Amino acid sequence: MNNASVYWVAFKTILTKEILRFSRIWVQTVLPPAITTALYFVIFGKLIGSQIGDMDGFRYIDFIVPGLILMSVITNSYANVVSSFYSSKFQHNIEELLIAPLPNVIILAGYVGGGVARGVVVGTVVTIISLLFTDLSIHSYGVTLAVFVLTSVLFATAGFINAVYANSFDDISIIPTFVLTPLTYLGGVFYSISMLPEFWQKASLANPVLYMVNAFRYGLLGVSDIPMWPAFAIIIGFIIALGSFAMWLLARGVGIKS
Repeated sequence: MNNASVYWVAFKTILTKEILRFSRIWVQTVLPPAITTALYFVIFGKLIGSQIGDMDGFRYIDFIVPGLILMSVITNSYANVVSSFYSSKFQHNIEELLIAPLPNVIILAGYVGGGVARGVVVGTVVTIISLLFTDLSIHSYGVTLAVFVLTSVLFATAGFINAVYANSFDDISIIPTFVLTPLTYLGGVFYSISMLPEFWQKASLANPVLYMVNAFRYGLLGVSDIPMWPAFAIIIGFIIALGSFAMWLLARGVGIKS
């Protein structure tokens, strides 16, 4: 068996382990975001949304659906990798993986692939739930699928970096609580930045989640506050930067070999 075949088997093994891990505890990993998002649809979409009126030419519930789907993708792809990789560190079984004759990129790809799988599963469940509240149409299948997958990859990689630096289970909740959640809620999930004063419109442009939410909204509804090319440039740029940093951390053994 040549090296390529060995690496492929190793990647499939890590990916399968990651998928089975969150599948076995689906009551904790898939059901809660589905229930939470359904409550968002009821409260913000039906009850409050009926008093708000149209936004960018769409009913309010239709306007927030893309953001709520992508928010579930972001949080779950991130949470899967950070909890899984830190658990491997905590249980000291990551050493078995590190001494195996595998390139670091295979280890990173396996864990990120698991995060993407959970993001796709939860995002798909939330999309199905949204059909109970609205008639969802897709403006561009290519843009929708590309943003869906690229955003999962980006935040799964970010979760890996968080897990490398984490020294306790409390550490894996700091970034989601104090960084990820504010960026997501201020990323245009519930509103268009055209509603904001000029200063806050410009300040919002520094939030990378804004570009992802708007690109995904363009894919589903055909409207966006942001042109598509800077949105994709920022998403891909962050993936390259975070992926390179994660590879550097693995090569140095930061948080793992020390």
